[in-house]
Amino acid sequence: MAGPTYEKLIFELSSPGRIAYSLPESDVPVQDVRALLPGKCVRKEAPKLPEVSELDVVRHYSRLSQLNYGVDTHFYPLGSCTMKYNPKLNEDMARLAGFARLHPLAPEAVSQGALRLMHELAALLAEIAGMDAVSLQPAAGAQGELTGVLMIRAFHRANGEKRTKVLIPDSAHGTNPASTTLAGYECVQLKSDANGEVDLGDLERHLETDVAAFMITVPNTLGLFETRIVEITEMCHAKGVQVYMDGANLNAILGITRPGDLGFDVCHFNLHKTFTTPHGGGGPGSGPVGVKAHLEPFLPTPVVRKGGDRCTLDWKRPKSIGKLQAFWGNFGMLVRAYTYIRTMGADGLRAVSENAVLNANYIMKRLERDYDVAAPGPCMHECVLSGRRQKKHGVTAMDIAKRLLDFGFYAPSTYFPLIVEEALMIEPTETESKETLDQFCDAMIQIAREAETSPAVIHDAPVTTPVRRLDQTKAAREPDLRWTPSARE
Repeated sequence: MAGPTYEKLIFELSSPGRIAYSLPESDVPVQDVRALLPGKCVRKEAPKLPEVSELDVVRHYSRLSQLNYGVDTHFYPLGSCTMKYNPKLNEDMARLAGFARLHPLAPEAVSQGALRLMHELAALLAEIAGMDAVSLQPAAGAQGELTGVLMIRAFHRANGEKRTKVLIPDSAHGTNPASTTLAGYECVQLKSDANGEVDLGDLERHLETDVAAFMITVPNTLGLFETRIVEITEMCHAKGVQVYMDGANLNAILGITRPGDLGFDVCHFNLHKTFTTPHGGGGPGSGPVGVKAHLEPFLPTPVVRKGGDRCTLDWKRPKSIGKLQAFWGNFGMLVRAYTYIRTMGADGLRAVSENAVLNANYIMKRLERDYDVAAPGPCMHECVLSGRRQKKHGVTAMDIAKRLLDFGFYAPSTYFPLIVEEALMIEPTETESKETLDQFCDAMIQIAREAETSPAVIHDAPVTTPVRRLDQTKAAREPDLRWTPSARE
């Protein structure tokens, strides 16, 4: 394996007098500019910026980019996050001048193309999910969750009901309890049964008149489809409880089944997972929400309406939960998702899920002899393994993740779901080839062998990365994010 590559800070490449730009002399006197600004906003001395040439800048940031793990360069099997390849056609469409240069405050008359795309995308997502209406406004899955729960709250209030609790299985995504709490509800956790699905007995015990919603991820975070989901939604509706589907794992059921047909009242979509818009790096994300007709009056404002050949923004919605954020959503993500759906078509979207499920089950079968499988039976788009066996040799899930970096693979999710000891959550997605999956499985099998014969090799990993193991607790509590000359002299 190649040795680690180190890259100096841009400040350490600085040399006095070097510049990376060539600009004409300013025709505005500096003193005149300063006179326009409050004194407290004017620097007393120039900032201590690095002095580097254009070539220094280009080479520095190009080298840094080559140290990154990403879907364009590495297999990225991050369970629950669906880090699949983003087709470059989507990027081209998002960069069309009519989309990329359109100001969000432009009047409707000159924004008809963008409004029409939003209207059509909402209709496509509604059809995919079996819903009656969709809001594109939420900027991430978690904000989509909050939006859905707020609409449920508004629905119950409009009916004169005061419900205070939301039921959430222990196999749910971690953002679910946070979203419900932020909306003012008490979160009640339900148990999973021996098969990794919702314990219907525990659900029945908690279904009281004070329950507003049941919030569940399908497939769940163990990578399993809830086989009794229709029975679950019927139990909830019998008690007046709204049923919310966390659609983060929609990548497993596209074109196969629809949340609306299963009895769900609300679901959100992660465009940055299922529909190949960029994911990671802090954003931008996109988490549209689909609802059944009885919740449609509560959608966030504005809603795009189409009459004849003209699209408008509908602000007159007296029951709406209001506006979630500035403007209409992360529009570039909407363009990418729209392009992807139109490119794939109905048959293509179904093939996405079928191949994602096939790839995950292939990995699970190849690794089941060397790692414990978290739940019995076939999985959906992701499989959850356990490193319990390796832990007996002093090797943890985190150790396995670090060792994978030396093989050129990004690590799967570790320690999630929380109900699985030493969890390794692996999602290959549908975009990876069998050759890549085999290379990954070979690496995982070798690590399992090393855990038995030479665990020190794993404990020393990674050895090929620019930075070895960090003190993660200290990094979180005492982040060192700023370079100053005095700190390095």
